[in-house]
Amino acid sequence: MPTPLRIAVILSGPAEFSTVHAACSDAGHHPVAYLYGRSLRSGGRNLADAGETAASTVGALPRGMDLLLPGSADGLALLLESYRIDLLIVFGFAWRLPRSVLDIPRHGAINVHVSMLPQYRGPAPLLWAIRNGDPTGGVTVHRMDEDFDTGNILAQRDGIPLADGITWANYCADAMPVVYDLLRESLDRVVAGHPGEPQEGAEATYAGFMEEGFAAIRWSDAARTIHDQVRTHRFLRSPHHPVAEVDGRWLHVRRTSLEPAEGIRVVCGDGKPLWITESVPGRPPQAPEEAP
Repeated sequence: MPTPLRIAVILSGPAEFSTVHAACSDAGHHPVAYLYGRSLRSGGRNLADAGETAASTVGALPRGMDLLLPGSADGLALLLESYRIDLLIVFGFAWRLPRSVLDIPRHGAINVHVSMLPQYRGPAPLLWAIRNGDPTGGVTVHRMDEDFDTGNILAQRDGIPLADGITWANYCADAMPVVYDLLRESLDRVVAGHPGEPQEGAEATYAGFMEEGFAAIRWSDAARTIHDQVRTHRFLRSPHHPVAEVDGRWLHVRRTSLEPAEGIRVVCGDGKPLWITESVPGRPPQAPEEAP
């Protein structure tokens, strides 16, 4: 049996921690440290739910395991060097990792990306899949380089349902078993020294963060477009968005239906109706120059 790898893992929550730990341990490898990505950028402000997520992640950790909260790429490099790791696994971490970090593990770094690369490269692949109304999504495990999601593919699978009422919980129920299987396959390939298959760059699309204007509904858009906009914000658990003006008042729209339903009926830009089935009073969006 090959020598077990010493693995560090950078993740964004307890569901990911549990799945990756099981895949590594069942393959005979040793996760030696877990790191929670508490900000969207190196040196950036903490995510709004960083404290809550870090606390819940502690409950998913094995006894005696370290949980580290790096604030910058330089600090991340120092932390990883101290653990003498063979492999870094990343899942749900938005930072662009510099060469100073990628060169630390003996076998490099691999990333779990929730799309069928090269489609939806970037920090928000699942949000764009929901926004675009994709019925299913994929998962890819790939080697990491200094660009976003451009490294060689080790394993991938399509066909994960993106339900109309998608939440992180129901998505994980379908996606995490796939992540487990793909990680097991990828770990075997890493140990064997397999480089993975190059991506087809000409087929790449990019999935960046949602733009500021996405927080407001435009009734001139198609009904399906608006419905998926609402789905995306509900998945994000946006506390105040998206907002829409209806009959002279502003609403925070929480749920819509493309089929006749009890609620407010609005005719959209494509001539098709949409029903607002859940909403609360909202505020008009701020102009860009007024935003804090």
